[in-house]
Amino acid sequence: MVYGVYVGVQGPTFETPAEYKMYRALGGDTVGMSTVPEVIVAHHCGIKTFGISVVTDLGGFDSPVEVSHEEVQEAADKAQPIMTELMREMIKRAE
Repeated sequence: MVYGVYVGVQGPTFETPAEYKMYRALGGDTVGMSTVPEVIVAHHCGIKTFGISVVTDLGGFDSPVEVSHEEVQEAADKAQPIMTELMREMIKRAE
């Protein structure tokens, strides 16, 4: 099993090289802007949650990488059928 530290940030934004350096120094492995607030709201509403995130770009923890919104959208679109099948299989096994 692979473990990592997810850094939840406000968005929508692309992180700067300095921010990536700070997140890495704090022990972060990946950065996102949606999973954490969604889980907080669900918890506040009394909804049990299971979190899963898709990494849509390699950002720049080790070296700065220029990323465009289009590239992020393309990666998300590519992951969508895989995530759909994963969710269907999880629901089927939970029944």
